[in-house]
Amino acid sequence: MNVISLHPYDLAMASTLILLDAVLSLVFRLRLHRGLLLAALRMVVQLVAVGFVLRYVFAVGETWLTLLVIFAMVLVAAREAAARPVHRLRHGGFLISLASVATPALLTCLFALLTAIRPHPLLSPQYAIPLAGIILGNVLNSASIAFSGVLDGVGMQASAIEARLMLGDTYRAATAELGRDAIRRSMIPIVNQMSAAGVVTLPGIMTGQILAGLDPMEAVKYQILLMFLLAGGSCLASMVAVYLAAARLTDNRGRLRLDRLVTR
Repeated sequence: MNVISLHPYDLAMASTLILLDAVLSLVFRLRLHRGLLLAALRMVVQLVAVGFVLRYVFAVGETWLTLLVIFAMVLVAAREAAARPVHRLRHGGFLISLASVATPALLTCLFALLTAIRPHPLLSPQYAIPLAGIILGNVLNSASIAFSGVLDGVGMQASAIEARLMLGDTYRAATAELGRDAIRRSMIPIVNQMSAAGVVTLPGIMTGQILAGLDPMEAVKYQILLMFLLAGGSCLASMVAVYLAAARLTDNRGRLRLDRLVTR
């Protein structure tokens, strides 16, 4: 493949766009410049650090090291998903987030490695870590939106839910529409991505592979595979997040337990 290497000077030139955004923020008093510059700096530091770590992991090629990296990625993703909702669970929120993120992401990643990609060894870091990373990123978004939809929805619709409970509905029936709405909203981003792929945008993975010199049709096949994996993992993550979050907000008597919910 004819790979064009990027020099630090090239990246420095590209960073002038961030500086331009910061200047525009100051001129128009958008108050985005500080957050934008800090986010850009954080992104650069994180990616450079990850690049060095992955270079070492790829060179060593040990399965335990691959699993350790994926485990760390899962923990960070679970923390991010639990931290985003305005309303939070008083106890158990991180564990629910961990289950919502880890289970669908790892199952989807393992499914892809066993069926479509089939690397040897199975947990080859060059395949397992990037695949887990892209799946975790999308699963994190879906789980976070679903998690937030249930917790914030219960916080806003508590009176309506309790009214239905007093009229004889079960807790499951009283919160069913809220859960379905949370799942639908969490799936909107991946549905939009699939609808626009190839017509409106070239997805990031496909663009990166083409820029790296891969044949466009091969890049297309990888992108189709990834979109299927992301859609499957996102739906599973949303359903797990909704079910576990809703279950945590009730007890064995079917009551709505608002005392288990706190506002950030």
